[in-house]
Amino acid sequence: MKYLALALLFCALASLSDASCYVKVLQPGMTQCQDDRDNTWHPAGSTWRNSECFDCSCTGCCTAFSIPTRFPPDCVSVFDSATCEYIVHKRNDPTQLCPIHGAVGK
Repeated sequence: MKYLALALLFCALASLSDASCYVKVLQPGMTQCQDDRDNTWHPAGSTWRNSECFDCSCTGCCTAFSIPTRFPPDCVSVFDSATCEYIVHKRNDPTQLCPIHGAVGK
């Protein structure tokens, strides 16, 4: 019974996290690897953020941002690629930020 409850908990947690990640295989003896998006080379063991806002290592990448899912209806969500984050602001006034009540990712 204890294991069933634990399995259900893990299933619930998995559905709450919606981070976009992918895994890469690091071949034995590799001293560097290539970023799949930018085609840049990086030393094995290093981490970097690519131009598509993914935080990467030689073994995989994950999105570096959360996607707002719940905010007031008079607001809009806009992605800022310079800071790798979504900004939620009033639809008719970009200088007025809105509260975010829910997000997925990261």
